[in-house]
Amino acid sequence: MAPISTPQTPFGRVLTAMVTPFTADGALDLDGAQRLATHLVDAGNDGLIVNGTTGESPTTTDAEKSQLVRAVLEAVGDRAHVVAGIGTNDTRHTLELTRAAERAGAHGLLAVTPYYNKPPQEGLYRHFSAIADATELPVMLYDIPGRSGVPIDTETLVRLAEHPRIVANKDAKGDLGRASWAIARSGLAWYSGDDMLNLPLLSVGACGFVSVVGHVVAPELRAMLDAFLAGDVHKATEIHQRLLPVFTGMFRTQGVMTTKAALALQGLPAGPLRLPLVGLTDEETAQLKVDLAAGGVQL
Repeated sequence: MAPISTPQTPFGRVLTAMVTPFTADGALDLDGAQRLATHLVDAGNDGLIVNGTTGESPTTTDAEKSQLVRAVLEAVGDRAHVVAGIGTNDTRHTLELTRAAERAGAHGLLAVTPYYNKPPQEGLYRHFSAIADATELPVMLYDIPGRSGVPIDTETLVRLAEHPRIVANKDAKGDLGRASWAIARSGLAWYSGDDMLNLPLLSVGACGFVSVVGHVVAPELRAMLDAFLAGDVHKATEIHQRLLPVFTGMFRTQGVMTTKAALALQGLPAGPLRLPLVGLTDEETAQLKVDLAAGGVQL
């Protein structure tokens, strides 16, 4: 049964963009994925993103993506929102993934801005509208111009928000001013997609996070959010400041690489990475240990 949600938080409040565990030989580790998903929900996540960039979606097959959605749903689908990443830079392929995720039982969809081919705003509008037209599931947009090369302009977000199934935006634009205007004008549920800006985005109207560091500090993220919502901004700020070494350390290099290393240090399922991503060097692992310890993470 799908979790109960409200219009203000259609996908929960604390979501982690989950890595995809692989076996030692690089195959999909469905058992590991279920164990990791269970751990993350037990730690305080009320939503998980599977098949996102942090899930190494560029290197997993369409069949593996569907298998992963089903496995995670089986493990935690009655306790958390399971949102499937379906975005590509090919609208036709994205629509195929949209339908496959819906068939697999996903609770919602995450659609990233088409990358590399740099479409104009009208192309973005038509791309995202086509996704929403092809499904009955709620859709979260994903605005990350640092990876995609193209931002979703505020006017485009306002237009897209008119679609009844486009209900949220994951904001990794890093611009609090533009976020403020877009939140006010679009009415979309707003999720921070940049861990360093989790607390600042709450202050301008965000409802929650789609996090990477949620793999290792989900209880702290939940405590920070709860404190802010209760009006205790001082406590929320204290937690934010304690987590600064974690926010910094987990992004000294590519985030999937550091996340899988952090999970391995904690004895949690992760496994190797698929090329072109590679494991951390010994020096990078040593620095990650220092950063995590400084942020209070037990290894």
